[in-house]
Amino acid sequence: MTARSLPARLAAATPAGRDRSIDVLRALAIAGVVLGHWLVTAFVVTESGLRVASPLTYLPGLTPLSWLLQTLALFFFVGGFAAASGLPRAGSYLGWLLARMDRLFRPMLAFLALWAVVALVWMPAVGAESARTVRVIVLSPLWFVVVYAGLIAVTPLVWNRPGRIIVPLVAAVAVVDVARLGLDGPSWLGGVNVATAWLVPFCLGVACARGARLPAVGLLLGGVVATAALVHWFDYPTSLVGVPGQGLSNLNPPTLVAVSFGLAQVGLALLLRGPLTRLARRPLVWAVVAGTNLWAMRIFLWHQTALVAVTLFALSSAPLPGLHTAPDSWWWILARLRWLPVFAAVLLGGLWLGARIGAGRRPRKGRSVPPQASTRWSTPLLRCSGRRS
Repeated sequence: MTARSLPARLAAATPAGRDRSIDVLRALAIAGVVLGHWLVTAFVVTESGLRVASPLTYLPGLTPLSWLLQTLALFFFVGGFAAASGLPRAGSYLGWLLARMDRLFRPMLAFLALWAVVALVWMPAVGAESARTVRVIVLSPLWFVVVYAGLIAVTPLVWNRPGRIIVPLVAAVAVVDVARLGLDGPSWLGGVNVATAWLVPFCLGVACARGARLPAVGLLLGGVVATAALVHWFDYPTSLVGVPGQGLSNLNPPTLVAVSFGLAQVGLALLLRGPLTRLARRPLVWAVVAGTNLWAMRIFLWHQTALVAVTLFALSSAPLPGLHTAPDSWWWILARLRWLPVFAAVLLGGLWLGARIGAGRRPRKGRSVPPQASTRWSTPLLRCSGRRS
């Protein structure tokens, strides 16, 4: 099979009933996360070692970039749709859950295995500051895996009435914000929002998979208006990602702004369902989308490792612009853009390595592969219309 014929054959092998818009949304979500981290995570060489900086600290004009590249709500929306679509109507819930957890945690175990070796061999040779910085950056994607696994586990609990619990969830996030930020409550209260805030788009995904007629225009306009009001009148940060030195973050833990902006993202995604489906019918586009979906979890886990690997490898030379220098000018942005292809190349190598480490033993000849171990390429049509009910 030639590289030129692969997209056409992959498109021909895709079931006609597969909802390609969901796959495109997942690919866009992973692209937003990766590009966002690669563009706003800067390493600066100091006397005590590497420390993390952000161009958003020095260049507030880049703040709209965080609006475009903060796509976690789309991740959880697509995750809710996929979990609800695969939920067995009859049979073993435990078997379904174990199969889902296997597909979710196998790449993570491979990732942790490699970094366990790196920690034993390399970490003792560097300073404490550099080791701490690297550890925080490379392990930061793990929170998503844990939260996502928890939401998948509760899918049967929200299956019957996913739409009716969204308003109470939003209210719960607001109560925590008032208690934590307005009444100087304990900071640990923010941990509650890690579950409730991301359960909102997840429930919208479940409702969508069930065929609910979601109010796409209402979600988009209401989310935008609510976000603007919260930022303007209630002093929430404008940036949708954490900024070093800013204090309050809309993401860690998620605030009401993260929820309202997530609602707007879901509304926009529903409105774009038709154009995205038509775009994905192009063989080359579909090949890229399908490949990204198959590797989505590994991309999410390894993309920060690619950034760190390039940064550390280049430390043997003089500090390089866009890699080891302070992100305090627009020239730094231009320099960082030149490093993106290098990060991408290293990421591809990390994906291959992670697949090799995490690959299970192949079934012996004559033995069948359990259904849950095979890749499923059929999902129901996206029945939600995205119109006001």
